[in-house]
Amino acid sequence: MTRYPVVAIMVGLAAMPAPAFAGKGGWAKASDAGRNLLVVAALGVPAVQSDWHGDLQAAESLAAAGGTTFTLKELIHERRPDGSDNKSFPSGHTSMSFAAAATLENRYGWKAGLPALVIAGFVGLARVEADKHYAHDVLAGAGIGLASGFLLTHKRSDRVMLTPWAMHGGGGIDMAVRF
Repeated sequence: MTRYPVVAIMVGLAAMPAPAFAGKGGWAKASDAGRNLLVVAALGVPAVQSDWHGDLQAAESLAAAGGTTFTLKELIHERRPDGSDNKSFPSGHTSMSFAAAATLENRYGWKAGLPALVIAGFVGLARVEADKHYAHDVLAGAGIGLASGFLLTHKRSDRVMLTPWAMHGGGGIDMAVRF
């Protein structure tokens, strides 16, 4: 485990605006910053380490969380607390944040995961404080994100590599094991 995930997350956390002094708009901006930070960390940390399997898994996790959230928003028309539209359930900011955090935790361990999960929790809280979501919207988003992150991401191992492949008429998975 290198220091990159923890350093990236801590620098981003320090750069986030302080929403308590800025009102609902400040909470909304802080939730945007937290979500963006986590998505960049989930995709950037593996890239910096040339962990392309980790990058692919992070992208899959984020896509699954985003797709599930989008589908539910289209099916369930719940009005936001601020009345701005009917796309309150579930929270997309929260689902993406928890997907990114779970990916970091599952791939790189608790030293990367714990700070990321704290930031994801902050994003959920900020969405409620900004009047963009109800608590149940955030809880559903967190569940979607955690499920996609933990189900689609695997611990990094230098000893076993799985490589999916596809071609016209077939596909499979190559496995390389180092003893």
